[in-house]
Amino acid sequence: MSASVLYDAPGPKALVRNRIYAVLGALAIAALIAVSLLRLADKGHLAPEMWDIFNYAGIRQNIADALVATLKAFGLAAVGSLVLGVVLAVGRLSDHKPVRWAATTFIELFRSLPLLITIYAIWVGFLTDHSMWALAAGLSIYNGCVQAEVLRAGVNAVPRGQSEAAYALGMRKTQVMVTVLMPQAVRSMLPTIISQLVVTLKDTSLGFIILYPELLQTARLIASNTQVNGQYPYVSTIAVIGTIYIALCLLLSSLATWIEKRGRRAKTGIAVAPAVQAPGTIDATAGTFGPTAEGAGGAGGAGTGIDGAGGAGVTKD
Repeated sequence: MSASVLYDAPGPKALVRNRIYAVLGALAIAALIAVSLLRLADKGHLAPEMWDIFNYAGIRQNIADALVATLKAFGLAAVGSLVLGVVLAVGRLSDHKPVRWAATTFIELFRSLPLLITIYAIWVGFLTDHSMWALAAGLSIYNGCVQAEVLRAGVNAVPRGQSEAAYALGMRKTQVMVTVLMPQAVRSMLPTIISQLVVTLKDTSLGFIILYPELLQTARLIASNTQVNGQYPYVSTIAVIGTIYIALCLLLSSLATWIEKRGRRAKTGIAVAPAVQAPGTIDATAGTFGPTAEGAGGAGGAGTGIDGAGGAGVTKD
């Protein structure tokens, strides 16, 4: 039975107890789901007519346009957050105190502000007529601050000897950061970086507050403007839009997993040359001493060798 430092492996009684708890918990969750479905069915939210609205070409086109708008905002925010994250991480690691203090203040300020307030302030104050850019800017600022901390942690995790070796070779700090530290930091923190991009994708739903026609805003408009059997199809619309969000997030997570596995399989570094036996050294496989292996103490007089048959040679029993 194995155990780790932070976790003691359960014994036989604990295993039985854990299994009982797991079964009871699963039954409780299943019961809650069943009760929820029954209540929704009683109110008519699961009727086929509620789902038939997605067969209309106009609604499908609205959802497709909203998906494109969401991906546009996400693409801009992803690129902006990564670029801003690199700049802020380098600034926070700078040797110049004013630069380091400015980067630290910026990061701590916008990490402390709610993202919704940042997006709304940018939209009202600067980009009232450009809701997509306001949403992308707000997402870039907030997620850029988070990515900066991720990259800073990755840089600090690189062994110190690598930067010292680079400085010993005569590299400047910029060269060390660009060619030695940052590539390794990005590679080691890549799963975390992509996980934060998943958060960025989900946060595009905050665009509804500035009337940007992304998926959530479109879902609200569809559900509030379409009436079926005297009811508004909020449940079916939320289910469809939620499924789209889940699919997009799973695709990004799969990308992160694939990149991580590919990085582990990559053959990087300097290949080690095969060992070559130097003259006069011990050959461990043959049990002899270099070039004097054969017949050095052979038939001629005073030679010294292994298994030598010569007159005064020293032989090994």
